[in-house]
Amino acid sequence: MTVPVTRRELVTSASCLAVAAAIGAPVAARADTVDVTELMQPSKLGDVTMGDANAPVTIVEYASMTCTHCAHFTRDVMPKIKERYIDSGKVRYILREFPLDPLAAGAFMLARCAGNDKYYPLVEMLFQQFDKWVVQNPIPPLLGIAKQAGFTQQSFEACLQNQTLLDGIDEVRKRGSQTFKIESTPTFFVNGERVVGALPLDEFSKIIDKYLKS
Repeated sequence: MTVPVTRRELVTSASCLAVAAAIGAPVAARADTVDVTELMQPSKLGDVTMGDANAPVTIVEYASMTCTHCAHFTRDVMPKIKERYIDSGKVRYILREFPLDPLAAGAFMLARCAGNDKYYPLVEMLFQQFDKWVVQNPIPPLLGIAKQAGFTQQSFEACLQNQTLLDGIDEVRKRGSQTFKIESTPTFFVNGERVVGALPLDEFSKIIDKYLKS
């Protein structure tokens, strides 16, 4: 069986992370919207959602697991967004995969293999321990983190050999690029309004609050 995300690819991709980090550099939000009905069409993999399905605001984030600014947003801003808006039923949140390199794709594959209930906890764990596994030799630390989420070495390797899963993640990335013109990570859509970059909490909250008041 051909391994879709090989050890060599994971290691090689680690040397390209400076480029990935630059692609993910925070920039100002720009006035731009997309068709919400089209945006909310899930991929074949389906969306893993967080929050009330009937919330008045939906945030869709396209991120890469090797994007330093995505990691910063998840660690420093997302917990406050969750507490203030998601847990209170005001926001539904959806993370979609936009891997910038094979290492990011492999990390997303592990999150998907963990199952919907563990998807966000594993994503959060990976971002929290970003500096441990986004390195030249990522396999050992990735395996260690995966084991904390219940993986064995066998299930870890089987997950990274899942061609169907890798194809599904790549489909999400391609659709994001081609249909919604995503060029960098993180890119968010707040009720269809494009927000580019890891904005500070106050700035991001202003965008959310605008839709809560309307």
